[in-house]
Amino acid sequence: MTTDVRKQALAALAELSDMIPEVRVGQLVAHLGFLSEDEGGRGLGDINDDELLAMIHQHRAEATRIVRDETVDALARNGLVG
Repeated sequence: MTTDVRKQALAALAELSDMIPEVRVGQLVAHLGFLSEDEGGRGLGDINDDELLAMIHQHRAEATRIVRDETVDALARNGLVG
């Protein structure tokens, strides 16, 4: 494991946390653990930092879709998009 990948994973986790501030850090880590188990059959303690980074990117992509969909829904409810 390289220090660079470790720093990238920590920075990506911070970005994800900033993106969805209503989710506690423990919840984020739990979500990543569920993803890790679902995708690779291993828990967070058994994956490498680069695999964790990939899980964080995957979670961020899902969160981005959710935020975008909620924004579009809110705009539609207010008659701002049709």
